[in-house]
Amino acid sequence: MSEEKPAPEIRLWTPEGFREDEWAHAETAEALAGNDRLILPLQAFLGLDPQERTRNRGRLGVLVQPGEQIDTLVELLDEVELIALVFPAYTDGRSYSKAQLLRGRHGFEGTLRAVGDVLVDQLAHMLRVGFTEFAISNPVLLRRLEKGEVGGLPVYYQPAAKPAAATGSYSWRRVPQS
Repeated sequence: MSEEKPAPEIRLWTPEGFREDEWAHAETAEALAGNDRLILPLQAFLGLDPQERTRNRGRLGVLVQPGEQIDTLVELLDEVELIALVFPAYTDGRSYSKAQLLRGRHGFEGTLRAVGDVLVDQLAHMLRVGFTEFAISNPVLLRRLEKGEVGGLPVYYQPAAKPAAATGSYSWRRVPQS
């Protein structure tokens, strides 16, 4: 018989440091009765009665899988406090694109959480596209963040959700603002 490995510890990190997660996860809206803040799968959120979504504004979050389209969510962004984008594997970058679209094109100003396979090398890029929270289970990343090491490169070429500071030399070279 094989022993089951215990589920990895998941800790919530923001650029301000580690904190307790105020959000509960549920598959259906029935859990709203017992929770202050609830993250629902996209289809469960979309299936809510519009009055129920309005009544629970500020208490609802949405979990979006990589293969799900965000187009159906765009008109309802004012009713969502948090969007959790799933990274099932480090090789799956679809949630980066969703984050960029939500922040850049659709102006989402709520909490954007990265969930799943969040690794050391990805954190700086995730911050640049607008993620504000990270559900982290990777032990290497957890140790680094406990030491205050975020990582990343000092310059980059792509635009980001946060404005870049001018470097004074090449207009296409950007540095993150502090």
